[in-house]
Amino acid sequence: MNETTPLPPHKIIGVAVIWNDKRQILIDRRPPTGVMGGLWEFPGGKIEPGETIFDCIKREIYEELGIVIEVGEHLITIDHTYTHLRVTLTVHNCCHITGIPQPIECDEFRWVSLDELEQFAFPKANVQIIEALRLQHRKINEG
Repeated sequence: MNETTPLPPHKIIGVAVIWNDKRQILIDRRPPTGVMGGLWEFPGGKIEPGETIFDCIKREIYEELGIVIEVGEHLITIDHTYTHLRVTLTVHNCCHITGIPQPIECDEFRWVSLDELEQFAFPKANVQIIEALRLQHRKINEG
């Protein structure tokens, strides 16, 4: 008899790479309990039925950090399967508009430079976001 392994659940996630006027990126740390606890991430969350990716990102950032952002250009879309979950991350560059970030749904947050990102432990799927940011940065600097 041929048994099939059940597929892990699939979540579509809107992710924000939030830049401030000092060219720093906002990252937050997941609570220590739960899946991937204690790892750093680019903030975002699950898209709700009928919601656009832009609306999802704006809503999630307001709910998680209490700030208003402008969702900008698409950076990368990543499909990644962990043992327990399949995720599709739709990542956009965003600008911080108003508000002071608060750790509402995370343990802490930090504004960091692109070069500092390698000092933080991220979930595997987020590594591709960092690579895309570095590639984007090189293209901008090459003019």
